Formats: sequence, structure tokens, C-alpha cells
Amino acid sequence: GKHWTVNEVRALICIWSDKKIQQQLEGTVRNKRIFEQVAARLQKFGIDRDWKQCRTKYKNLKHEYKSAKSAQDSGRTSTSMKFFNELDAILGHSTMEQASKSDN
Repeated sequence: GKHWTVNEVRALICIWSDKKIQQQLEGTVRNKRIFEQVAARLQKFGIDRDWKQCRTKYKNLKHEYKSAKSAQDSGRTSTSMKFFNELDAILGHSTMEQASKSDN
């Protein structure tokens, strides 16, 4: 597919940072319907992406984030990922969250 622009990625991350979307994504493997919703929301920003493109980009961003994170954890801070901070806000807590879920 065609390259995602910075604005497109930002919009995707913005939608992804929606707590409802996150909960849906965490709770399911078959997530086509969720990504159809994501694509529909991108459309409102004037961004024309189908659900497959959204899912692929989501997976790639997640993978890139995990690589950057583990590099950071092992002291190799040179890895700079474009949207690291935005993704860290979404994904950085998810491992902690699993531990604290039993508290609620």
C-alpha cells in the first residue's frame, strides 16, 4: 500500500489511544470489526485507509515500539522511534495494567 504520512499515523494513534478501542483490541484476536471502526474514524479525518491497512500499520507500530522499548531497557537508548512517546503513553502501561487488574 502507499506510505503512511505523519498526519495519518498521528490520526491512527489518536484513535488507538481511545480507551474503548484499546480495551477492544486487548480483549480480542479477531479484530477486523474494530479496525473497520478505526478506518471509518480515519475517514472522518479525510484519511482513506481500509481496515487491513489500519491493522497492518497498528501491528507494525506495535512491533517497532516493542523493539525500541527493549533496546531502551537494555541501555541502547540510541533507538529513536518517531512516535515512541505517543505509543509509550498507550502501550507503556499495558504490562503494568495486567498486574494491577486484580486490585480493582
